[in-house]
Amino acid sequence: MPTLSTLPPEDLATLRAGLRTEYAALQARGLKLDMTRGKPAPEQLDLAAGMLALPGNRDTTAEDGTDARNYGNLQGLPESRTLFAPVLGAPPEQVVIANNSSLALMHDVLVYALLKGVPGGERPWSQQAPIAILCPVPGYDRHFTLCEGFGIRMIPVPMTGAGPDMDAVERAVADPAVKGIWCVPQYANPSGETYSEETVRRLAGLTAAAPDFRILWDNAYAVHHLTEARPALANILEACTDAGHPDRPIVFASTSKVTLAGAGLAMLAASPANVAWYLAQAGRRSIGPDKLNQLRHVRFLRDAAGIAAHMERHRALIAPKFAAVDEAFAARLDGWEVARWSRPLGGYFVTLDVTDGTASRVVRLAGEAGIALTPAGATHPYGRDPHDRTLRIAPTFPSLAAVRQAAEAVALCTLLAAVEAR
Repeated sequence: MPTLSTLPPEDLATLRAGLRTEYAALQARGLKLDMTRGKPAPEQLDLAAGMLALPGNRDTTAEDGTDARNYGNLQGLPESRTLFAPVLGAPPEQVVIANNSSLALMHDVLVYALLKGVPGGERPWSQQAPIAILCPVPGYDRHFTLCEGFGIRMIPVPMTGAGPDMDAVERAVADPAVKGIWCVPQYANPSGETYSEETVRRLAGLTAAAPDFRILWDNAYAVHHLTEARPALANILEACTDAGHPDRPIVFASTSKVTLAGAGLAMLAASPANVAWYLAQAGRRSIGPDKLNQLRHVRFLRDAAGIAAHMERHRALIAPKFAAVDEAFAARLDGWEVARWSRPLGGYFVTLDVTDGTASRVVRLAGEAGIALTPAGATHPYGRDPHDRTLRIAPTFPSLAAVRQAAEAVALCTLLAAVEAR
């Protein structure tokens, strides 16, 4: 099979005409499909329906005697911290359980760092402006939105398949203005890769010019496996302690894609100094989290085996959707050398790299055919992909049939955009 670059001109013209005819037929179908965000499907949310009857009217006392209906326990109930401590890789006393949004925790950590400074720092970050944070790309657009909203300069760092390019990271942190790095270390958003042990070790051992440098470790997909494979992610808290930088990492996670996205739990783990710092700031804005929801989660999930069993039920629902994307892309795009895509072992996204300069066109073509995609550029700081190449595909929310339709349509748009660019 010839590639697009080797196709004779007359064959290229024939292919272009055929694709345009197919695209017109696609538009005529009147599809309305949304692949923009990595949301759990209704069937996934149904898996946690049993939580809604918990903890019950008469059993609202936590194991330490706390009445979960009342104020207090800013750090979270002991049993909830014990349940999620293994997910975070920290002892329960270094875990904070909060309300439903880990993004809110990340927001607050940035605000507290900007206004108050962090342990090991001489001054608040806002008094050291302009500051910067390293942003692995492709990456998570919400991280970029936080930085942009607070006027924090973002420095892109390429991903390598084993995490961020550590040579680039090590060069960048020689600048004391660089205060941190965003990381989605397991099944990265959107590339799907898991950081290697060497990457974790080098992050932990960085010689950072800023004494208050922080690794913002957003481990959102720690238990979100799509296959039997379980990539081993090194423990960043232990690695940093061993390297002499115990206060460097702050770990975030949530149950947003485990139980109920709008009514889950968010969590943070860090060194004792960082936990004390966080609680001191958080205590000014809250007298305690929703502890009934913490009891609800503990009594529904029970233990590590319960979490694993629950996530297997999620896998049964969404793994076929990822397989459908791969099958549709392979059927249409293999051999043409116009696109590459990830085959993730976990997480919520597929990364589609199309022909340079055509990602925006693919999104536009898909949109005009009724398929909403995340905007081109969303995977990069300031929404600017210098190659106009990378797209994030989110297969979890639509039905399997809709995912298959959407993936076939995106593949057609990808090939058409590549042919138009010739």
